[in-house]
Amino acid sequence: MKLARAIHFDESDQRVFHSPARTGEWCIPGGFEFSNWSEADLSGKARQAFANGWFGLETSGRVTFVAVTEITEAEKTDLTAQLANHFVTYYGAPSVEAALPVAAEEITHMQELCEDHSPNTLLTVARELTDAGVKEAFRVIEPQEAGLDQFAIHGSVDEE
Repeated sequence: MKLARAIHFDESDQRVFHSPARTGEWCIPGGFEFSNWSEADLSGKARQAFANGWFGLETSGRVTFVAVTEITEAEKTDLTAQLANHFVTYYGAPSVEAALPVAAEEITHMQELCEDHSPNTLLTVARELTDAGVKEAFRVIEPQEAGLDQFAIHGSVDEE
């Protein structure tokens, strides 16, 4: 089972996002944040987050690149609960129980984006605002022979 973690090649995310994601944290597209946005909301760092920011599940920060890696079922369960809590705290979901199916759908969507890619494959997201709402497109950058594992931070699949 695969998901993706935030990866940084330089300090640019620290400058372009209001709240940058932490290197190594699990990420999802997070387009839900922009569901009610209009052109008026798209300026400065908010525009950058909208245009190409992945959503960090621990910090709610944004990152430009994510790297595919393995995830355990226990980690997935924890992330789903964490995202459901986020929906209650920041988006007014009536309860964690009510938010869990939506959170699970978001995590599953990210799993589906990652499942056919090798570890260390990079992903980017690009969004645009259309008359029908937010349109997301994803780009895949295959790992190079030098190995991105020198940059990517991976969790262990060994449970203690």
